[in-house]
Amino acid sequence: MAIQSYESYDMLLKQFLLPHPFVPYISVLVGMFACKLVYDLNHLLSAAYFKSYSNLSKIQRIEWNNRAISTVHALFITAMSLYLVFWSDLYSDQQFNAFVTLQSSPLSTFALGVSVGYFLTDLGMIFWFYPALGGLEYVVHHLLSLASVAYAMMTGEGQLYTYMVLISETTTPGINLRWYLDTTGMKGSRTYLINGVVIFIAWLVARILLFMYLFYHLYLHYQQVKQMHIIGKFLAFGVPPILAVMNVMWFGKIFKGLKKTLAKSQ
Repeated sequence: MAIQSYESYDMLLKQFLLPHPFVPYISVLVGMFACKLVYDLNHLLSAAYFKSYSNLSKIQRIEWNNRAISTVHALFITAMSLYLVFWSDLYSDQQFNAFVTLQSSPLSTFALGVSVGYFLTDLGMIFWFYPALGGLEYVVHHLLSLASVAYAMMTGEGQLYTYMVLISETTTPGINLRWYLDTTGMKGSRTYLINGVVIFIAWLVARILLFMYLFYHLYLHYQQVKQMHIIGKFLAFGVPPILAVMNVMWFGKIFKGLKKTLAKSQ
């Protein structure tokens, strides 16, 4: 019905383009500034309250603080994604004469900008210290994520699907906690075991099952998605499957690791 009420998709795109053109640029700067702030604060607090921090090598301290950045970003973007996708009515099919592929707001755009700032900062650190902070798979993951998030931020297209994918960041705090426990010699602790179980469950829900729902949603709204700009269509149909394959591969490694940890605990 909505498709027939407009002469072209371009008219819809113009109608729903961002009403606040400076929001994307400001939010990216906010995201990058927040990364710097978290890095410095974590360095100061860790040096003051964690004895093991001073015993780490230089690159370990850099990774320690880098993971604090990714943890804070994950908590922020997961909360925003869950709210916008499941609790707000921003991407509801009930919106009058609206495509879900075009729905956006200053808040949703600002949150994506903060995320772009994070991905730019983290990707820069990965390249600068390569491969200490992550290998090729991290570079590919960040480049795909950055392209998708930046496109949705700048155009307002496909923000719903971008946020669905960003919900997968909910697994990041557990992954980082695992590294912290391992680095501080607590790999054999009960906390490490419990964290491993939590990671397994969170990964299954946020990076496997949720992606299945995303693909189903794309199928239901195929008529809307196929009218997106060619770049938007590529990102919507191309990036999620690639990330899904990577998620399954990593899930296999997590499962094997959990099995070893459970076997040692018995």
